[in-house]
Amino acid sequence: MVVKLTEENKAGKAKMRILLVEDEKNLALEIKEVLEKENYSVDLAFDGEAGYEKAFVEDYDLIILDIMLPFMDGIEVLQNLRRDGIDTPVLLLTAKSTVEDKVKGLDCGADDYLTKPFAIAELLARIRALLRRKYNEKNAVLKIADLELNPATHEVFRSGVKIDLTPKEYAILEYMMYNKNRVLTRLSIAEHVWGDSFDPFTMSNFVDVHIKNLRKKIDRSFSPRLIHTVRGVGYILKEEDEDKD
Repeated sequence: MVVKLTEENKAGKAKMRILLVEDEKNLALEIKEVLEKENYSVDLAFDGEAGYEKAFVEDYDLIILDIMLPFMDGIEVLQNLRRDGIDTPVLLLTAKSTVEDKVKGLDCGADDYLTKPFAIAELLARIRALLRRKYNEKNAVLKIADLELNPATHEVFRSGVKIDLTPKEYAILEYMMYNKNRVLTRLSIAEHVWGDSFDPFTMSNFVDVHIKNLRKKIDRSFSPRLIHTVRGVGYILKEEDEDKD
């Protein structure tokens, strides 16, 4: 049975993306197979360091994170992600069932936990609940510094001044605000905004042109600057004014 959770899925757009960080490879592959049958897109990492790095490279809807991992345990991974501004929902997998361990995970920023061994049906139910929670929050006004974006009305304000954006400029800004403090590659921005119609050979400068126009509208007359270039990679929306481009 295919599980379709959002309007984006119903419209035939991108699948929900899940990062599974689990060092038991057989279990990881089994979970991946089950989730892909449920129409999720799943990436795997088999240790904490690899999982931490992947969480920054791709834009995931959910992270399933085992606690007992080599190189960097799940709690450390979770703490670092939250410290670095990654607010992707996290479902912890733990072989420890004590209340103290569960509380520690939740206090470090986990959204839910599941104790091993678990039934696949329960795992799927937890995933559905977390994804519903995440996308039910999408109508909330997004804010960074004095910049506000209302997904329901598509209105954007900076210091109370209404900013008029083209549809593509709005789509880029909305994507960046949902992923504030996270580096976004040019390709990920392009795929989000233009989808399958994006041709990297003929449209390679489209993202840079739209970012330049966005900067004119939301950064030129305001302080601090919010859109920053990460040279050789892409862009990041953050409050600190550190780059010199």
